[in-house]
Amino acid sequence: MGRAAKILSKDDLLRAMKMTRSNRAAARYLHVSYNHYKKYAKMYKNEEGISLLEAHKNQAGKGIPKFLSSGGKEPPLMDLIEGRIPVEHFDPKKIKQRIIFEALIEEKCNKCGFDERRVSDTKVPLILHHKDGNLKNFHLDNLEFLCYNCGFLYGVSPITEKQVEKMEDYIEKHGEEFDWELDEHHIQHLKDLGLYDEENPGEEFISRQ
Repeated sequence: MGRAAKILSKDDLLRAMKMTRSNRAAARYLHVSYNHYKKYAKMYKNEEGISLLEAHKNQAGKGIPKFLSSGGKEPPLMDLIEGRIPVEHFDPKKIKQRIIFEALIEEKCNKCGFDERRVSDTKVPLILHHKDGNLKNFHLDNLEFLCYNCGFLYGVSPITEKQVEKMEDYIEKHGEEFDWELDEHHIQHLKDLGLYDEENPGEEFISRQ
């Protein structure tokens, strides 16, 4: 006998909707086929009497980051991830965001399970870590999210030792300003990881929901 189909509760669907930006992404988040998800999403309704399927439709792609700023045709995400399209011409930060929005990797630390969101903007402090060290290898089995703590222990630290020392130093040094500038090698490494935004340095460390 085949395994019984997974029963989805309304709470299951609402949780998936909260974590994603489209119905197909919600189905992937719940690890079920789209048709299986669709059956339950059409059955359950929100407080306004609208089916959850209709309520979570996102035909315009609102909230989902685009790879191309020029408005050109967007490549399928899986073509980038599986290496059929070179990733060099695409922003790693946006690939990371698309992975989150499409629920291809659960938005929590793969080591300790941390997934707490900042109250002000619901961001989770996660770094996309490439297990083999190849920053161009976006195959899903090579990727994992690490929180800042586990990133320091197992991957790449989001801040330098000098920055840590400055935050811990209780002695005020008059006439001496701390240089928060990173050297070119560190900046390039963070850019390759999608962890450096020249316009708003620091914001790119936080995954967006």
